[in-house]
Amino acid sequence: MRITVTPNTFKLAQVFTISRGSRTEAKVLTVRVSDGTHRGWGECVPYARYDETLDSVTEEILSLPGDVTRAALYDLLPAGAARNAVDCALWDLEAKQQGKRVWELAGLAAPGPEITAYTLSLATPEDMQAQAAKNAHRPLLKIKLGTPDDMARLEAVRAGAPMSRIIVDANEGWSAEVYADLAPHLVRLGVGLVEQPLPAGDDDALIGMDRPVPVCADESAHDRASLPGLKGKYDVVNIKLDKTGGLTEALALRDAALAQGYQVMVGCMVGSSLAMAPATLVAQGAMVTDLDGPLLLAEDRDAPLQFDDAGVHPPSADLWG
Repeated sequence: MRITVTPNTFKLAQVFTISRGSRTEAKVLTVRVSDGTHRGWGECVPYARYDETLDSVTEEILSLPGDVTRAALYDLLPAGAARNAVDCALWDLEAKQQGKRVWELAGLAAPGPEITAYTLSLATPEDMQAQAAKNAHRPLLKIKLGTPDDMARLEAVRAGAPMSRIIVDANEGWSAEVYADLAPHLVRLGVGLVEQPLPAGDDDALIGMDRPVPVCADESAHDRASLPGLKGKYDVVNIKLDKTGGLTEALALRDAALAQGYQVMVGCMVGSSLAMAPATLVAQGAMVTDLDGPLLLAEDRDAPLQFDDAGVHPPSADLWG
């Protein structure tokens, strides 16, 4: 079997800003695996927050033996972007070899569309109110926060989109004191979920704290090994394939999290429809689906995912799986 890695860049529809910085493009890696007859592919988004670069992830992938299998992959690479792209490519290859869809191979029910969040870029309150008004038809909006002006931004978004559900992502930008102060206002403004309010290494302060709005672990949750460290701190686990290291672990993490009483959110990095395609299988029945990456792009893969009033639809076989 042959493994190849190709860097790709997708322009964003507009500048996208979070508390850690701004970007105008999405840089991804496309992995293809071929048995000489069939070819599968997958995508990953190396993330600097986890010390990943395009070069380091490429090196990890190219270190793999040519006969790697999904089962062996988990002993060869850690959870992260490299393992994700290869795992998803191997799922796609297996589906093509057997003439079946990935959901069938995984023993899942046929997937359907899921309502997805649409993320508003961090900006001035006035700009965010304008963004919210433009997207007020969407049922679920996500706001990137984590700055001293968060309340003004949140109030502005609620004014711009009075009927939309709202979730917020603090990107580790708050302290326990800030979260406690903001919590009543989050309730007042109808916020349904707060992602990662505290830094991953300082989230013990959440133990025993009143959480009137469900708190979701993002940077604190990677794979099943993360679950013991979440106890008493979080209500929801955000599953991202680039963190779990692939669809295989993402499905296992979903089942384990639900069994331990957590609710599940399925999120993404900013990538193309190829990156989101496997995650649509994990998102079936999730509390929150946040697979809006392609909606933020000015360009996408051929045979892209379909987004409509029903939400994000599972991929066609022409795209993946």
